[in-house]
Amino acid sequence: MSNCPFGNYLDHSSTPTLIGISLAHTLNIESIGQPLMAAILQDERFTRMGEEKKSTMSEIPEYTNTDRGGSSWQMPAIAILALIALGGLFFGWSNSTKLDAAKQAVTDQVKAVQTSTQQDLATMKDRLAIDEKTNTDLQGDLKVVTDKLKITQSQLKKARTEAAQLNTETTQKLSALDTSVHTELATKATTDDVKTVDTKVATVSDNLAKTNNDLNMARSELGTLIARNHDEIDVLRRQGERDYIEFTIAGKNKPQKVGNVTVELKGVNEKHNRASVVVVLEDKKLEEKNRNINSPIIVYPSGTHQAEEVVINKIGKNSISGYLSTPKAGAQPATSASSKSGS
Repeated sequence: MSNCPFGNYLDHSSTPTLIGISLAHTLNIESIGQPLMAAILQDERFTRMGEEKKSTMSEIPEYTNTDRGGSSWQMPAIAILALIALGGLFFGWSNSTKLDAAKQAVTDQVKAVQTSTQQDLATMKDRLAIDEKTNTDLQGDLKVVTDKLKITQSQLKKARTEAAQLNTETTQKLSALDTSVHTELATKATTDDVKTVDTKVATVSDNLAKTNNDLNMARSELGTLIARNHDEIDVLRRQGERDYIEFTIAGKNKPQKVGNVTVELKGVNEKHNRASVVVVLEDKKLEEKNRNINSPIIVYPSGTHQAEEVVINKIGKNSISGYLSTPKAGAQPATSASSKSGS
């Protein structure tokens, strides 16, 4: 009330101080002042309410700014945590991918090793089967050779004896020639003498080669060497002791002229290397059944004691191959004579 400009006039305590004013006048003033007082009080209430509202409105922004300042660190923290979580997820995914790749690589290597091992085992089984078949074939061949050796045991013994004798003679000749060479070189070493020595050495070498060939060939009852193939026939031809005519007969009952004889095939036994043939010389007919391979059939022409030999050295399916051995013209007759073939 003290702030009101009309307070002194409206305050009841101050009415005694109004000297010279009548009571009616005073009552008139009070009747006017009460409504005015009510209006002034109403205005003061509105004023205080406005000031309180302004105070409240001024405090609200300050509180909001403080709250925003306190929450400004939360967003970066949340962003950092999100990045860390994403990094962890990526790291885990990367390690999982690498682990799967490693597992796949190990699985592939194991499969490759298993495949290689199975292939090696299959190869070893095939080789073992081939080796077993080869062993069986060799055993069969060995049996055939053993049978042949039993058949020609006497011929083999005779050939070994002759080979040993020839080897001894060759060694003696070579020793004598070596002594002669050293003697001649010591006394006279001209060019002509050296050439003569070379000729002698070459002769001895030829004799030695001949001896080696003889060692590998069997001999017939007449002492002639038996050729087992075309190469050995050529060796015998080069020796010049006999003439050799080769032949091949394909088919049974087909007589074929070979030199001065006729040879006819009657049958073959490939398994045991035997053949049945008929040999005709002039008016003489000689039939040989189951004749062994490399076994000479000996025949004698009329009016001579020099034998001819028919040798079969190869047997095929209904076919035979071999040669006819005849003495050279003017050659000495063989020491042993027989009009029949040896079996």
